[in-house]
Amino acid sequence: MARRIKLVVAYDGGPFAGWQSQLHGNTVQDHLEDAVKRITGEQVRVHGAGRTDTGVHAIGQCAHLDLETHKFEPARLLVALNAVLPPTIRILRCQRGASTFHARFSARGKVYRYRIWNAPVLPPLEHGRAWHVANPLDIETLRAALGKFKGRHDFSPFAANRVKQSEDTIRTIHAIGLTRRGPCLTMQFEGDGFLYKMVRMMAGAIVLCGQEKLAVSDIVDRFDQRSRSGPRLVAPAAGLFLVRVRY
Repeated sequence: MARRIKLVVAYDGGPFAGWQSQLHGNTVQDHLEDAVKRITGEQVRVHGAGRTDTGVHAIGQCAHLDLETHKFEPARLLVALNAVLPPTIRILRCQRGASTFHARFSARGKVYRYRIWNAPVLPPLEHGRAWHVANPLDIETLRAALGKFKGRHDFSPFAANRVKQSEDTIRTIHAIGLTRRGPCLTMQFEGDGFLYKMVRMMAGAIVLCGQEKLAVSDIVDRFDQRSRSGPRLVAPAAGLFLVRVRY
């Protein structure tokens, strides 16, 4: 009988073409499945809690797979997988999961973090880890704009075109926050689900407000479907981190 294995995975999204498997084989999912085959000899599908795009990072992605072999207990499998995976992908936790557990469909919510480096110069070690916004941002305006996203809304005005017309676009943001440590601004979003590029479009709108290129009231107008005009900005992938998946 196959055993269901639950993984918590961290990765630097920079070198990879996102999570989801593609023909060229350079995705996080591809590397995980290749590592499992090298270790166990089994060709399995690794199911992730959600897809992350090219350049997006994770410090708490969740995934599961089913293994026929009983030769590898979770602790041994964790060590073996990390020994063959690229150093930019790491299994943080490995454990048995219930047969009914599904990394994607059992998820109750996700937490994302977006980092901005707000200073004239981006330190080299922040390259690929934060969005460099050189011009000053008004922190109180950022907080006001951020607050407009909390609650239950139709987030289609803040999603990219991959969203299908028939798709349910109602989501709830349960908690949001903004912290500043020197030039580093960190926004955090916790919600029951996120549409395609939704966090990056929210971050882009918030920064536009901080640059006085968009009014905070415009965010409310877009939710109310009163306006779809004005500038739109998809924040760079490099500043986005999947922090954890809630079950």
